[in-house]
Amino acid sequence: MDNRIKLFTPANVNAQQSVRNVLKYLSSISGDKILTGQHTQTMAMEELGHIRTVTGKEPALLGFELLSYSPNINYSDTDEECMTEVMQNYGTLKKAWEWAEKKGLITFTWHWFSPLGGRSKSFFSVNTDFDASRAVTDGTPENRALISDMDMMAGLLRPFCDKGIPILWRPFHENEGDWFWWGAKGADTVKKLWNIMFERFTEIHRLNNLIWVWNSPLAENYPGDDTVDIISRDMYPEKHTHTSQSEMYHELVKITKSPKIVIIGETGTVPDADAIHDEKIGWASFMTWSKEFCLTEEYTDNLQLKKLYDSPNAVTLETLPELY
Repeated sequence: MDNRIKLFTPANVNAQQSVRNVLKYLSSISGDKILTGQHTQTMAMEELGHIRTVTGKEPALLGFELLSYSPNINYSDTDEECMTEVMQNYGTLKKAWEWAEKKGLITFTWHWFSPLGGRSKSFFSVNTDFDASRAVTDGTPENRALISDMDMMAGLLRPFCDKGIPILWRPFHENEGDWFWWGAKGADTVKKLWNIMFERFTEIHRLNNLIWVWNSPLAENYPGDDTVDIISRDMYPEKHTHTSQSEMYHELVKITKSPKIVIIGETGTVPDADAIHDEKIGWASFMTWSKEFCLTEEYTDNLQLKKLYDSPNAVTLETLPELY
């Protein structure tokens, strides 16, 4: 059997052609080249400007933060740090639309403020008593709040679907830990949360432009190959450690039964595209995290950044084929 067929067959049987194009392309470069990616979380998008200045190029994949779109932000019980983050994030979907006009790839991260109760940055479990294990039980107040938030987010994603713009959708990220409310109640709850969203977004809202990106290296949390297009993990290696991250890769690929496209969901230091090519490590893309991870030389110096973007084994916006 040719496993490459499985690699780009969408989990959503009704997926748009743009989704199929992206999956096929990522499958084709896996083990050879890697897509450059960068997360942004403010309207200013300083990270993108920094990359342009240093490299003269732009990443193929741009990440956008959706935290300020959470419906249940507690503005009456918060702190300055939280409010600054929320206010700087207002309106970032407009920037995603502008990126789509360039035909760049888009990924969304949602630091989802607790759907019910909580203070400050209530996506952190220490700031809310929201019980995700009750949220996956039909009819509970937590479940109603969860579904309400999901439906709101589906409405924000709908226009992208209507225009055929593919989105690498990475919900419930880093669910292997208990620091976010969605990971605080263990593997069974995580899988149920994922399946509730997958079913609701694909069957009820028919968001057929979403590429479903799983984000955790724990096999016990994994919901199954039928609802996942891409597997990923977040990693923050030692500063200025630029390698293929082969050990992280080989650990991650063990969680699936059938082959999947594999990406680096977040990283603090950029990987080495030439090492990935030479060692045939199958990372199809990476996304450097925002602010100090990109804007300073604390994690990746500018020479290394330019070396990466100049590599023939790194795909930038300029060399990305038109996929939608």
